[in-house]
Amino acid sequence: MTLLEGKIGETYAVRKTTLPLQVEKRMEALGMIQGTQIKIIHKKSKGALVILLRGTRFAVGKGIASCIEIEGAKL
Repeated sequence: MTLLEGKIGETYAVRKTTLPLQVEKRMEALGMIQGTQIKIIHKKSKGALVILLRGTRFAVGKGIASCIEIEGAKL
């Protein structure tokens, strides 16, 4: 499933990304690599998400969120 399909308040692990190279490198620099845990804090009506990634809140657009595949986190 993609990050866009996740539920608010749930924690997920990044499985893989299919982002353009420049965006993928930027997300890796922020700490979003395979296996990283992400918690969805808020979803906007037009598709944007607010996520918690390594203790920092980020806003992610619909286009980027749809390219990030996630799975249920193993806590």
